[in-house]
Amino acid sequence: MIIVEKYNAKWPLWFQELKDEIWPLIENFSLGFEHVGSTSVPGLAAKPIIDIDIIIKNENVLPQIIEALALLGYKHLGNRGIEGREAFLSTHQKINHNLYVCQEDCLALKNHLALRNHLRSSQKSLEEYSVLKQQLASEFPDSIEHYVSGKTEFIIGIISQYGLSKFELNSISQANKAPAIKK
Repeated sequence: MIIVEKYNAKWPLWFQELKDEIWPLIENFSLGFEHVGSTSVPGLAAKPIIDIDIIIKNENVLPQIIEALALLGYKHLGNRGIEGREAFLSTHQKINHNLYVCQEDCLALKNHLALRNHLRSSQKSLEEYSVLKQQLASEFPDSIEHYVSGKTEFIIGIISQYGLSKFELNSISQANKAPAIKK
């Protein structure tokens, strides 16, 4: 069930709690630890799931990251079709979150940071995106694929302002496409 809530001031606290637990084990292999996704934008309606991008220089340190995260109960899921980004699943999930390890130059990280930073600086976009997310959650309460697909045009419109190539924008758009809805 897709539930989009009004902004919750606890979300940054939850992110910090996760960072405090994870960062000490990976900081020697990582360049950064970013709160991304809608919960990272004050005032934005969101699914109450914290999205985290751990930034690495290149894939050479991935084995050490996988080993360190396993100590905290994370299972490596692979890149799930997104080059330069590795997904992890927490087996303890005390705070609902998505954890990714991203190479510093990967498209997924560029996308996440451009969207987050734009929404943090544009009240108009923030309000439009909140309304869109709530509408999509209402229209597709049981289909994350259609919810994500429905946000894609809006997201592409924003991130196209931040130096991404047509190829990169098309790649993001294709990755977010949902299967056709059967009537």
